[in-house]
Amino acid sequence: MISGQLAGLRARHPDDVAILHSELYDDVPTHSRADSRPWRPLPLAGGHSPYEPAAPGDRADSFSVIDMKSGELAGEALLWGIDTHNRFAHLGLSLRPGSRGRGLGQETVQLLCHYGFTVRGLNRLQVETLADNTAMIRAAEAAGFVVEGTLRRSGWVYGAFVDEVILGLLSEEWQPPADRPQH
Repeated sequence: MISGQLAGLRARHPDDVAILHSELYDDVPTHSRADSRPWRPLPLAGGHSPYEPAAPGDRADSFSVIDMKSGELAGEALLWGIDTHNRFAHLGLSLRPGSRGRGLGQETVQLLCHYGFTVRGLNRLQVETLADNTAMIRAAEAAGFVVEGTLRRSGWVYGAFVDEVILGLLSEEWQPPADRPQH
């Protein structure tokens, strides 16, 4: 596990799937804001949930986010579109409704940066988020990400086109939190 003061990242457990599917996927408006792929009715049974633990691969690393104080599942986080040649990846996260607004997202972004830069040796991380997702933009900027551009009306979200913001962070720009030991 990669852990901070508030949040931790661990491998996805089979017990996490039903909770994440119910609270993050089956909430259609929320899912539409969090994923560029269209929502479709997917049953939890039969291994169809997007939260099913995946076999290890080179293109994405998925985590369950844990609330370190309670030990409860707080959400999901991932590095995706990992490009090992250019040493680049995208990051994303989605917290359960009851876990939002407590600083877990901001620390999760830091933990993903630690994983991407320190563990995986990546050079660049990128966030794409809706322009009105102030929580994600604040969390990314707190970790050192800078806004690199806006993609006008590029996201189809629950019946309307919306702007997306691109934020980027290079490994040499990232400053680990003072309370995270560097080995």
